[in-house]
Amino acid sequence: MYKPIIGTLGYILSSDGLQTLLVHRNARAADQHLGKYNGLGGKMKANEDVLSCLRREIREESGLECTGIRLRGTINWTGFGPEGEDWLGFIFLITDYSGTALQKNEEGDLIWHPVAALDQLPMWEGDRFFLPLVFDGDPRPFHGVMPYKNNRPLSWEYFRC
Repeated sequence: MYKPIIGTLGYILSSDGLQTLLVHRNARAADQHLGKYNGLGGKMKANEDVLSCLRREIREESGLECTGIRLRGTINWTGFGPEGEDWLGFIFLITDYSGTALQKNEEGDLIWHPVAALDQLPMWEGDRFFLPLVFDGDPRPFHGVMPYKNNRPLSWEYFRC
């Protein structure tokens, strides 16, 4: 039976639109994401909608308050979790925010990186497939399926509407 973990993943854009804030997951040795760079986000709670989840996660992980948010897409990651759990992720681009970003959180260091050079960072192999869609400027959200096995994507299919 399909019972995915629902989560959000946000990419905060700098005011000039050239950089995004990522977390370098380097704080916990047992972290499934250890050594990788990720957007910010996490699991949705039972009393939340996806937008409330995103805002809470961004606030907790970066200290920033989201004021401009665009849904960029959804991804069904089957078999992604450490025990093969399925994830349904809502991917957002944060175009405006208030506050000052933290330098680190409990998962690792927060670092601004050029969007044009994201492909040079250590990250999940599957992120390289969808990240260009997050930043491409096409107003249509994407909706994709990316099954995982043994921490590797098996395929990637998406459409836009």
